[in-house]
Amino acid sequence: MFQKIIFPFIAFLSLGSSSFAQTADRKHSLKALLVDSLSNAPAAFVTLTVSNAAKQSLKTQLSTADGSIVVHGLPSGAMNLRIASIEYNPKTIAIILNADQDTIDLGRIFLVRANNQLKDVTIMAARPLIKQEADKLSYDLQADPDSKSNTVLEMMRKVPMITVDADDNIQLNGNSAYKIFINGKPSSLMERNPKDILKSMPASSIQKIEVITSPSSKYDAEGLAGIINIITNKALENGYNGNINLSERHPLGGPALGASFSSRSGKLGFSVFGGASYANTPTTGITISRTGTEADPSNLFQSADRESDNQNAYVGTELSYELDSLNLLSVQLNLNGSSGKGAFSQHSLLQKHNTLLQRYDLTTDNENSGKGADAALNYQLGFHRNKSQLLTLSYRYYGFINNDASTQLFSNRFEYSLPDFRQLNESIMNEHTAQLDYIHPVKKLSIEAGIKGIFRSNESDFKYMTKNISDEFNVDPSKTNTFNNSQTILAAYNSYQYDFQNDWSLKAGIRMEHTAVDADFVSTASELTQNYFSIVPAVSLSKRFKTTAISFGWNQRIQRPGINQLNPFVDRTNPIFETTGNPDLRPTKGNALRFGFDWNKKGSLNLNLVYNWIEGLIFQVSEYDPASTITRTRFENTGSAKALGGNINFNYPLSQAWNISLNGNLMHGWATGMSAGMPIKNQGFMYRANLTTGLRLKNDWRLSASANLNGGELTVQQQSNAFVSTAFNISKDIIKDILSFAAFSNNPFNRYRMNVTDRFGPNFNQVNNSQQNFRTTGASISYKFGKMNEAIRKNKRGISNDDLSN
Repeated sequence: MFQKIIFPFIAFLSLGSSSFAQTADRKHSLKALLVDSLSNAPAAFVTLTVSNAAKQSLKTQLSTADGSIVVHGLPSGAMNLRIASIEYNPKTIAIILNADQDTIDLGRIFLVRANNQLKDVTIMAARPLIKQEADKLSYDLQADPDSKSNTVLEMMRKVPMITVDADDNIQLNGNSAYKIFINGKPSSLMERNPKDILKSMPASSIQKIEVITSPSSKYDAEGLAGIINIITNKALENGYNGNINLSERHPLGGPALGASFSSRSGKLGFSVFGGASYANTPTTGITISRTGTEADPSNLFQSADRESDNQNAYVGTELSYELDSLNLLSVQLNLNGSSGKGAFSQHSLLQKHNTLLQRYDLTTDNENSGKGADAALNYQLGFHRNKSQLLTLSYRYYGFINNDASTQLFSNRFEYSLPDFRQLNESIMNEHTAQLDYIHPVKKLSIEAGIKGIFRSNESDFKYMTKNISDEFNVDPSKTNTFNNSQTILAAYNSYQYDFQNDWSLKAGIRMEHTAVDADFVSTASELTQNYFSIVPAVSLSKRFKTTAISFGWNQRIQRPGINQLNPFVDRTNPIFETTGNPDLRPTKGNALRFGFDWNKKGSLNLNLVYNWIEGLIFQVSEYDPASTITRTRFENTGSAKALGGNINFNYPLSQAWNISLNGNLMHGWATGMSAGMPIKNQGFMYRANLTTGLRLKNDWRLSASANLNGGELTVQQQSNAFVSTAFNISKDIIKDILSFAAFSNNPFNRYRMNVTDRFGPNFNQVNNSQQNFRTTGASISYKFGKMNEAIRKNKRGISNDDLSN
């Protein structure tokens, strides 16, 4: 289970306290050990104040990283010890220091976690939206009132370093090579179709989103940009709590239902979350114009209409049981499924010098379906000498099946002889993972080590069938194949974290991974074998001051090709543009340097400067063949890329009722590659900005508005246009913190927007104009119930397979 690191935040809130005047009496000392009542872990950096009978403060200081406190120089007599922290309920202990006592030892003091429910903007100053640490930052969705009405995908536009483009594709630091976790672990929910799941997942059921910008060596080396970790709401007391959210969107989208439930009874804890949605995409148009640059070029023009309907459902569960204070067992199970239909009607013209060379009309019907599941079992062993010393053994199974089928029927032909055809592609993936992790604390030093094995198999069975004169579809063996791919990944890591007394924190580690790949093309009786070894270091350093903090990070990451990139299936849905994978792909290695600065006082400011460089970049290479007039695109390892830029996130309460926030990033990228045996390059700025303001009115009404600037996409061979989107929300707590209602309107001023993509190669230029539904209205209602006191205890380690790219 992913381990939350919250001690630096508590230290920041506590360091503002100052030591008051001390008496000259130094005959007495006070000792104690502060312990979390649920997990038995040390309660670090908690504020302690000793006051006399006249309520005058004598001493104020923090507990250390191991939860211990030693207070010297106390006078004789009766006094009170007050313990305060944003994480724990306050506690006051009456003590008497007798004149004949040098030291009084209070032993173990158990602290109960506080049930901090964020209600208004006024609390944001005490609980910032964003918290930054050496290797990650987190965005507190429960501290943002917009989470009551928005989906998780919509809230991601406000999270530092995360951007969402016009097609709802997510990028981290301008890169699509990242992993998405649920509660610190990979999940089948985020492997197959993450954006569809996140569209239907209500943000009110999520506690926070973590952006792990400099993953430590304990994480798999995959994911050039890092990791996005979604933390669901957790049970807080013995008893139960839950959340139900129902929403409707029109005309783009549809009804969606999301819910979560958690309960705890003694040593047994249970949590479940799930949802379902129906997404309708009304008809929009698209045009493609391609011009060759050879001596006697041809010109292609295509126009089409498209529409689609999709459904998906998901459920995730977790069960934990404390055998005793040192032994913890937990089980997770996640299931998801989806299906969809689409229709595509196209008119195609190929001309040269205004002379018609070729013409056809094409009607395409597409159906797709899939299902995925993962299950994990974790055993965690603690030790008497130190509750932070842990040994964890984990096993995880993950698998999915995807099916795609499309039928292409031609009409109105002129000089075009390709027969009607049908494409079928079934992809199956199975994965087994075993992992052993060990944490060994030595005072302020924490040592982590582990070993891991991943055993993965992929299979793709694709068929191409042509229509004969009897209107029957027969398999074409030359375009049909079965592709089997197996991967074995063996890894070991060792990392260290040291917390200095002057609030410096250092993390460093190294990870070693060996990968063996075997590919088998059954139909053509050909094989492919690859073996490669990777050494991946990671270093991060942070320093916290009273109201500010700085952090530095450098790490290497790799990107292994996924099944979609390896699969040699040729997609001929649009016969003039063929797209395929490449089983010869090898992993990409990237480096990232990061400097971070954050300030938290009345408002918050987070700045990050980033420099990335990547060699052997995996990207889609498009080559135009003038003889066949076909553009063929497939993944290659021929590229390299560099990007320099930064991210800013600013949140400020203009008053107790009105706040404003800005989240944006600006990067300049340089990319090079090869196409048709010739070098190609591209460069330019990539930028995103989201400006949001919220106003709290009387009677628990709230208004919010946002404007989002999207600077388009930049790759080796293409660049898309910029656009601005807007969103307006109104919400009301019908029953305070229990029942709330929200209504919204996105982009009310424009029903459609045009996405313009320029694509180029050594011998062609191409412009795609894609019309997209833009205007959306809808409403949602959210209901919360239950109340709890203690967090469900979960394993601090578990399976985290982040070794494949999205």
